[in-house]
Amino acid sequence: MSALLQPARLRLGVNIDHVATIRNARWTSRGGGEHPDPVRAAALIAQYGGDGITAHLREDRRHIRDEDIARIQAATNLPLNLEMAATDEMLEIALRHMPHAACIVPERREERTTEGGLDAAGQHNRLVPIISALRDAGIRVSLFIAPEERQIEAAMRLGAPVVELHTGEYAHAEGEARAVELRRIADMAALAAKNGIEPHAGHGLTYDNVQPIAAIPQLAELNIGHYLIGEAIFCGLETSVRRMRELMDAAR
Repeated sequence: MSALLQPARLRLGVNIDHVATIRNARWTSRGGGEHPDPVRAAALIAQYGGDGITAHLREDRRHIRDEDIARIQAATNLPLNLEMAATDEMLEIALRHMPHAACIVPERREERTTEGGLDAAGQHNRLVPIISALRDAGIRVSLFIAPEERQIEAAMRLGAPVVELHTGEYAHAEGEARAVELRRIADMAALAAKNGIEPHAGHGLTYDNVQPIAAIPQLAELNIGHYLIGEAIFCGLETSVRRMRELMDAAR
């Protein structure tokens, strides 16, 4: 294949939430622990092949803390993708810190991690002012959605420039069911791109399942966190991120 026909390089955003999860396990009556520091991880990721940092500031602050946001921005020149719920509190924080991007995600207190896509179609009226405020401030808006046509159409109506397609169903499926989920993601990435929306993807991606997703030519970025931090326990953050980078590049 000629260089002119090769798909564009797929960006890797590394989610550092679970570095903070380990840090916060040392919470005591005297306050929170400081090690391992997610900001140190953010500063190293550019050296290891990452293209961006993703961090989710949840309502209950179970991993990333408010003060981490400014520290991350000061520690690295990589763009920060702030995952946030569609609340007034999170909007105020985003506007104060001005991350490169804000990805609006669903959030439920009882969940361990984000378990599904945002219902952009059902929450249109709630999302309109939040998306407008972020866009007016120059923050790139992304919607974390299931790979469904109605959600892509909702993103179009809302004027979101980016969608991140939830790959959890694909990651957990096996055999023919996985092939069906892969086709669904590919079709929705193509639909988004056709309508001027930049498609990203993430959730549950590993060394074993990332390449079919990475090979989808319309996808511009993958956001991967839990698996990379988990692998880093055994092989180190550098090896973890570089291996994912290699697999993504080979798929393209």
